Parts: sequence; C-alpha cells; structure tokens
Amino acid sequence: MARYDKYEPMSGGFRAPLGVAVAAVDLNKVLPVGLDSNGRVVRAAGQTGIIGVLVLTKAKPIGAIVDVMQDGEIVENTGLAAGTRYYGSVTGTVTTTNTDKPLGWTVEAARLIVRLGK
Repeated sequence: MARYDKYEPMSGGFRAPLGVAVAAVDLNKVLPVGLDSNGRVVRAAGQTGIIGVLVLTKAKPIGAIVDVMQDGEIVENTGLAAGTRYYGSVTGTVTTTNTDKPLGWTVEAARLIVRLGK
C-alpha cells in the first residue's frame, strides 16, 4: 500500500482538483499525473505532460482537492526494484524506460525518492 512519507506541502508539490474519479484498482499506487485544459489533475500526461505523482489511499470524487507530489518520498511500494531509476510514461504508468519523464529512484525496493525531472 503506497503512501506519502516525506512530503513538504509548501514546496514539495501542489494542490489541485481531480479531473476524473480514481478507480479502486488505482488506489495505493504511484500514479504519474498531469493537468487537463481546465487545470484539473488527470492520470497520464494531460495537457501539461507528466508534472507530478499522486498516491490516493481512498476513493475521491471529481473535483476533490489532492496533493500532487513533485519532491518527496513514497514508501510501502510493491513491484519496484532497489537502486533503480523510474520514469512516468505519458500513459500514466511507472516505468524504467528512460525516454519518459524522470520521476526519481528507489533506495530500498519499497521506497521511491521522488525528484521530478531530475
């Protein structure tokens, strides 16, 4: 069950409304996100390209305000490998393909250090 661990809301990201409801299958996962043409958070690139990651632990309706992380740490991830750099694809998945937007890297397999674009 992925969750934000180290996150400074004043400088580590931003808040914005959700543009789409998040499906139950996407809860507790790291989701690369962008903004749509109305400035709402959507999974995948949207109009802006990948600009952060979102981890939701419970369902939220369209329009709910969420914290989008750009700098911080996410723990209790599953399916990641230690010492690996990760990227956000334009399709909204986390990948090791370095042609996509750099998200960050893992120290332990379950801890993703998010430094968007670095």
